[in-house]
Amino acid sequence: MHIKFKSIFLAGALLCFAFAGRAQQKKDVTLEDVFRKGTFSAKSVYGVNWMNDGRYYSSQVADEQNRVTDIVRYDVTTGQPVNTIIEGEDLKPAGSNTPIRYSSYTFSSDEKKVLFATEREQIYRRSSKADFYVYDIASKKLTKLSDGGKQLYATFSPDAKRVAFARDNNMFFVDLETMKETQITSTGKFNSIINGYADWVYEEEFSFAQGFHWSPDGSKIAFYTFDETEVPEFNMQLWGELYPQDYKFKYPKAGEANSTVTVSVYNVNNGQTVKMDTGNEADIYIPRIKWTNDANLLSIQKMNRLQNTLEILHANATTGKANVVLKETDKAYIDITNDLTYLEDGKNFIHSSEKDGFNHLYLYNMNGKLVRQITNGNWEVSNFIGFDEKSDRLYYMSTEVSPLDRHLYSISSKGKNKKRLTTEAGTHNVNMSSDFKYYLDYHSAANVPTTVSLHTAKDGKLIKVLEDNQALKNRLAQYNIAKQEFFTMNTSDGTKLNGWMIKPTDFDPKKKYPVLMFVYGGPGSQTVTNSWGGSNYLWYQVLADKGAIVVSVDNRGTGARGAEFKKVTYADLGKYEIEDQIEAAKWLGKQTYVDKDRIGIWGHSFGGYMTLLGLTKGDGIFRAGVSVAPVTNWRFYDSIYTERYLKTPQENEKGYDDNSPLMFADKLEGDLLLIHGTGDDNVHFQNAVAMQDALISANKQFESFYYPNRNHGIGGGITSLHRFKMMTDFLERKLINPATEKNQ
Repeated sequence: MHIKFKSIFLAGALLCFAFAGRAQQKKDVTLEDVFRKGTFSAKSVYGVNWMNDGRYYSSQVADEQNRVTDIVRYDVTTGQPVNTIIEGEDLKPAGSNTPIRYSSYTFSSDEKKVLFATEREQIYRRSSKADFYVYDIASKKLTKLSDGGKQLYATFSPDAKRVAFARDNNMFFVDLETMKETQITSTGKFNSIINGYADWVYEEEFSFAQGFHWSPDGSKIAFYTFDETEVPEFNMQLWGELYPQDYKFKYPKAGEANSTVTVSVYNVNNGQTVKMDTGNEADIYIPRIKWTNDANLLSIQKMNRLQNTLEILHANATTGKANVVLKETDKAYIDITNDLTYLEDGKNFIHSSEKDGFNHLYLYNMNGKLVRQITNGNWEVSNFIGFDEKSDRLYYMSTEVSPLDRHLYSISSKGKNKKRLTTEAGTHNVNMSSDFKYYLDYHSAANVPTTVSLHTAKDGKLIKVLEDNQALKNRLAQYNIAKQEFFTMNTSDGTKLNGWMIKPTDFDPKKKYPVLMFVYGGPGSQTVTNSWGGSNYLWYQVLADKGAIVVSVDNRGTGARGAEFKKVTYADLGKYEIEDQIEAAKWLGKQTYVDKDRIGIWGHSFGGYMTLLGLTKGDGIFRAGVSVAPVTNWRFYDSIYTERYLKTPQENEKGYDDNSPLMFADKLEGDLLLIHGTGDDNVHFQNAVAMQDALISANKQFESFYYPNRNHGIGGGITSLHRFKMMTDFLERKLINPATEKNQ
């Protein structure tokens, strides 16, 4: 009897041990996990608005029981919720029992009203339109802003009396006391005149869509007008109906006519509009406008077409008269930032520049005379957060620790008492309160998902961790996750390049592995950063599990290493970049654990362009490549981006041809998969068509796939899963296990 129980006990123990061993066995990442199931989706803290008194911030919180979203107030000193400012259940328009579903919200300056955006429709990358509602917190009354159609960029005036917006290429405002709507402009017409928001190329390349700004006292509105009349139209066909629909929009390709751009100021008190004097040159850019702290003084940044000269103008908003207070030139080009900041004392402004070889902060008086350089060193200020004049502390993000990292620093306006506020290695993104007392830190690192934490700005002291993504970290621990490791390599001319590598979890240094190189490589970009890699990083786990090493290297021309490293590619876009990628491939081929005959390359957009250059100019170094949404000739791409780095085709024909994959189609070596979306408004499907035609003419075999109506990101619905499955299958056949395909 005793023996029997003992046997049963031992058998049970062995069975439990077997189950335990099975439970501990880690799972492989699948494409469905990454692109469909959301298995590795990270959480964050969204919709944060800092409150006026600096003691609180608000955030959107889902009320899952009522299926609405509340606005909740949090105490900054504790990170704890204090009260619900707005119950989502209360957001019911007059005559409706159904609360609105909103995508964003904005408080008025007095925090008595809130503007909600609903039914948002995306237009291009940064542009959208929506139905906006105004909510009065005290009365709990929700009012639709306008019945005239969806609005763009509805914005409270600083005095909280009005809301301005754009619609159908014109400007409007609504008086919140009477809800009377006033039309400011009437010249707007699709594909002709735009008032109050950016044309396509400004939105894409100068990174803004809203083209109007309230004066500090709410009495005036400065706004852009784009005359697109002479800009050539690009035609895209939208598929799905019996007869495909044409979508035509103004798109200035390199060397073609741009919009004529002007800036005007509308006075809401007298209804008068005054155009600002920006000079007699017609072919210019105005990449930024903003109000100084003087309600009658507008700051206008103006550039020549080649973007190697920048002027800061101060314009009288009443008369329109303007004068140049600061002028900067560069032998290559000048990058536009949002760093221009006017001080509350009304006597000075802060501006960033690369004029000493690295991007740094400078203090000028209002006449444009340099007072002093505030930051300096062989590192970059990547983002200027702001200036707390009361404590004389500037806050900025920089690469001082490493080009791979981003850290928050503070410094005095005299360039003294510099203090690093973030400690953990990796990439920090900061959302700072308007009174500069607190900040939210969104931090991640290689192999480590984002953590959101609340800190005091004075010393960086941690108040509370708001989201640590521990659930995701626990989930990742259950899977075979190969670590991303950093390395450096030297090219033949001694240039040091940064890179990362992901090896299979069962890596054996005695074996030979295929390598897939991921490339972007465009001006000022980086793929090699100490940050969480998201879905691409997780896709690389799938490839690593199949036996591939994945590598990325930042070539010359990329960012965070100074102007000389970045601007060496000027007027020769593609030349040095692909030379470095080819050298990186050769360096990898010399590693004992790499099969030099199985090195592949892939990239999207500029990376797709680089992939084609690698396969056509690499002399066979790359066995296979996946090129997604590539530029194939820079003549096909837009004026602002292309001419910034290449000049115009009329001025630099050689620069356009010497590194166009179209010109080298007959030299294609290796297997190619070419992918593009037919609805790509950015890098047009025309690029893929031209490349395919050139390859056919050269009698080169290749594989291709187009995604109907998909834009540049080639996403939406199941599209990403479909695309990455296709790419994975191709890489298995052509790179990872090419012998298998031959045997089939």
